[in-house]
Amino acid sequence: MAGDVVGRVSGTTGKLRLGTGLSQNQDAIIATKAGVLRNKSHRFWIECHQKRYVPQVEDMVLGVVQEKHAEDAKVELGSAQVAMLPFLAFEGASRKNRPNIQVGSVVYARVVVANKDMEPELVCTAPNGKADGYGILLGGYMTKTTLSLARELLMPDCLILQELGKLLPYEIAVGQNGRVWVNSGSHAHTIFVINAVLNSEYLPPDQLEPMV
Repeated sequence: MAGDVVGRVSGTTGKLRLGTGLSQNQDAIIATKAGVLRNKSHRFWIECHQKRYVPQVEDMVLGVVQEKHAEDAKVELGSAQVAMLPFLAFEGASRKNRPNIQVGSVVYARVVVANKDMEPELVCTAPNGKADGYGILLGGYMTKTTLSLARELLMPDCLILQELGKLLPYEIAVGQNGRVWVNSGSHAHTIFVINAVLNSEYLPPDQLEPMV
């Protein structure tokens, strides 16, 4: 349950990583949400049964443009509300130089407003104002994942992405709203990467390399 002490840092060996649903208060590891405590390769997190994505400020998300208006677009994120993406929220955008965004476009964006009484607001720039990978994604294929797998894929040492990178070049964008976009040199390679990523969720680390 939220508030429970689930462990102590002093009783662990090796490098310890705390994921979603856990926080550290001095020596204590405390649950911040209700769920099941999971661990994998010295990484611990709380897995809850949250199925619908709830936007949080600074989340990286993948969305699909549903509507296009004069000054902004409405983007579907899989949350209770569609999000607003202003056309000026792109690197280098101006009233005379707008992004070529269309209904059906897939965008990789960052949440800058998340309030239960307002629709979420997105930007396609990093905090420094540069694109840094955000924007309209062309080609490729997008699929849905669990929210927990999306969090795992965003870890800097994600093993499955490292193993796939040894085999073939590919591009990937992971949304914290439980979506993954992949592009590569061929349709077959793209599907291969997506299937490997989806199949990795319940495999232990020692089975990932043989699976790939």
